[in-house]
Amino acid sequence: MKLFDEIPTQRPLTPLLDTLDAPAGLRRMTLAQLRQVADELRAYLLYSVGVSGGHFGAGLGVVELTVALHRALQTPHDRLVWDVGHQAYPHKILTGRRDALTGIRQYGGLAAFPRREESPYDTFGVGHSSTSISAALGMALSARPRARSAAPAR
Repeated sequence: MKLFDEIPTQRPLTPLLDTLDAPAGLRRMTLAQLRQVADELRAYLLYSVGVSGGHFGAGLGVVELTVALHRALQTPHDRLVWDVGHQAYPHKILTGRRDALTGIRQYGGLAAFPRREESPYDTFGVGHSSTSISAALGMALSARPRARSAAPAR
């Protein structure tokens, strides 16, 4: 993992990350390639937030988790719920919005949080924290097959 002394001001070289336009590409990668993607994702996240302004701590904290979830799950069929919108920046990069991330939070740019209208990979429009558990519970309950209730005998 590369350590940074400052926020990059020039777009970092991200040759492996640049080949990904959807998470399905992660499922074909070796463990070494996944580590490289995580490093490139971290560098690109720092660069893009440095260009656009905003928060990067929450996203930096979930880089490897985001790569692992998108590799292990069949997103967007399997739905991800983020607790804080800023955690979703790496998710946005991996789900086809990499180049648009430098325009985040700008008029006509990407939202600073998951937005269902923005991508089929965004399953819940979270802003700030503490809504993820209730949202995920609601999604899980609504996905369960409904038992038919018997009508009362008359």
